[in-house]
Amino acid sequence: MEHIDIFKALSNETRLNILKWLKEPERHFPDQSANIPKGEGFEGGVCVGEIQEKAKISQSTVSHYLNMMHKAGLLESARYGQWTYYRRNESFIRRFIRSLDTEI
Repeated sequence: MEHIDIFKALSNETRLNILKWLKEPERHFPDQSANIPKGEGFEGGVCVGEIQEKAKISQSTVSHYLNMMHKAGLLESARYGQWTYYRRNESFIRRFIRSLDTEI
């Protein structure tokens, strides 16, 4: 776990908001299951386009932000056809919080 990569990912207000929104996707985004094939579960996943619309930023910027957060370990992703969905990586976030408590 690279703390510096996580802190960098969280050091931008929009990225931090995305992480907050994904904590309660049902509250912040409409139903996201429309493009997920039956039998494929990605509970809590939100389509990139919906995140872009809520964040009011360009497609390239939101893709960069989501990729940065994914590489840092904060998000998980799944691709279904032309749509990519993201959700929080809750187990990683819990480990990160515990490491802050013990290491810093």
